Amino acid sequence: MYENYERLIVSVEDGVALVTINRPEKMNSMDARLSREIREIWRDLDADPDVRISVVTGAGDRAFSAGGDLKEGQHRETLTGDDYFLSVMEDMQGASDLVYNMVNSVKPIISAINGVAVGAGLVVAMMADISIMAEEARLIDGHTPIGLTAGDHSTMIWPLLCGMAKAKYYLLTSDPIDGKEAERIGLVSRVVSRAELMSTTMELAKRLAAGPQHALRMTKRSLNQWLRLGGVVSFDYSLSLEMLNYFSGDYKAGVQAFVNKEKPVFPSASSPAAPAAE
Repeated sequence: MYENYERLIVSVEDGVALVTINRPEKMNSMDARLSREIREIWRDLDADPDVRISVVTGAGDRAFSAGGDLKEGQHRETLTGDDYFLSVMEDMQGASDLVYNMVNSVKPIISAINGVAVGAGLVVAMMADISIMAEEARLIDGHTPIGLTAGDHSTMIWPLLCGMAKAKYYLLTSDPIDGKEAERIGLVSRVVSRAELMSTTMELAKRLAAGPQHALRMTKRSLNQWLRLGGVVSFDYSLSLEMLNYFSGDYKAGVQAFVNKEKPVFPSASSPAAPAAE
């Protein structure tokens, strides 16, 4: 069932599927192939009768996933007119599918956050039903520094996890959050040392895989009603605003500065008062 996956390694044992994001030479950043696979895997896991619980982690020691591959994404800058617009709309659909495929997945998902998680990688880490994080790992939303609205998942779930005050602080600043701080503010379920991460995660996964599956799945479904509500209230809206930012000078300046490892100079920070989105 999983032989067509190139960027994900999937193994199944004792009812537990271990999904490894496997692009360690690029900090598990998501090119077009990996972006497609990480969206589709949840449906395939739901359809696999041998899987009761899923665990997702990153290959190597550095990263869970560093998010979208911005250098690969620069090809969009060569597009014009409707081609550019359609490329942005494709990204919008992909981002929506990733979030909702995880929310709507029947089977519980555990993330083992072994390293930095940014952007789309952070989506996978945070949208898991249970998140276990290494102390040394870091979470970075990463949208605003490149001129984008935090629209991939965070407005849906962060206020529920850590409260509005912390959500606003970290989403507006994009400051990194280490494991201890993430656990302290309630953003992740549990934090352990890196050495204990996989053993702790797999022990929990096997425990849940041996549990009452109907009750576990229905509990997940019930709790995720809050996320579906958040989707209607905030996520769909924030995602639309994020896509609108792709047409701004701030986005172009932010991505160029990131790729060139420079400090960005945003046009909106130096121009006369720009109208805010309402």
